[in-house]
Amino acid sequence: MSLGRAAVHELPEKISQAARAGFKGVEIFYEDLEYAAKAYGAITPSSLYEAARTTRKLCDANNLKVISLQPFMFYEGLTNREEHQEKIKTLKIWFQLVKILGTDLILIPSNFATENVSGDMDLIVQDMIEVADLGLQENPPVRFAYESLAWGTYIDTWERSWEVVQRVNRSNFGSCLDTFNIVGRVWADPASPTGKTPNADEDLKISLERLRNTVDIKKVFLVQLVDGERMQSPLLEGHPFHVDGQPPRMSWSRNARLFPYEQNRGGYMPVVDVARVILKDLGYRGWVSMELFSRTMWDPQPSVPSEHAQRGIRAWDKLQTELVLPKRGML
Repeated sequence: MSLGRAAVHELPEKISQAARAGFKGVEIFYEDLEYAAKAYGAITPSSLYEAARTTRKLCDANNLKVISLQPFMFYEGLTNREEHQEKIKTLKIWFQLVKILGTDLILIPSNFATENVSGDMDLIVQDMIEVADLGLQENPPVRFAYESLAWGTYIDTWERSWEVVQRVNRSNFGSCLDTFNIVGRVWADPASPTGKTPNADEDLKISLERLRNTVDIKKVFLVQLVDGERMQSPLLEGHPFHVDGQPPRMSWSRNARLFPYEQNRGGYMPVVDVARVILKDLGYRGWVSMELFSRTMWDPQPSVPSEHAQRGIRAWDKLQTELVLPKRGML
């Protein structure tokens, strides 16, 4: 389960409720560690390491495995190479954080910056080879899961991110497949009156067939499973979720994700079709994370962490039943 960014609800409560609901693992957001590090004074490598130790103890006490640390953002394709070197320095701090947390996986979302970033695939691949090779030098090695965001500036489809994975060609560099970002790019459009792209069904069918026939499932390091809410009006200027300069799909993602099977809350995307290809047809057997972002998580009511955890586990149970998946603790 993804616990989301630190906000109204404290990390200990979110971890506790995830465990009570029956989840076996959690993704940790770097922002959660920064938030916890403030308790030790300024945010420094030392305070971050202490926050990671505290988080690991909480997870261990609740029998939860840390799946990954994320998101290592705005990394690839930077045209300012001094800024790139600063990112590499930060990455070396992350290497220590994942060791403390007890995971070996860092998630890198595709860059969605609109300035000082290049779409040159050779540069993007070069940058990813650099982090992969640095990760291989760690003991134990650190792995990277690269995820295409539906609003990525240049890498916005699973096909483009898969091309990067193939060209990097390192054992510790793989893909994160996210149902929201896959369907949210090729099938859904929150800025459209229909909520869909013009050729949504056919385009998704073709994309899933390509996924089925192209992807080496051994190079998929993480799967994230989540739906999205159908907007009652197009997410354009004047919509409550609209933010100037922010892509509609990003605004939608931050406010209106849902768990699968929540049509009663407005869920409408065929994310189970994607899950079927990945989990059933391709036989993926790694971690599956229910990665939810939603305005509902900012509700200060104390019951919110429990409610979200219970919703997430119900969705997973329904998926296991529908797809006839083996009962396994990969959440």
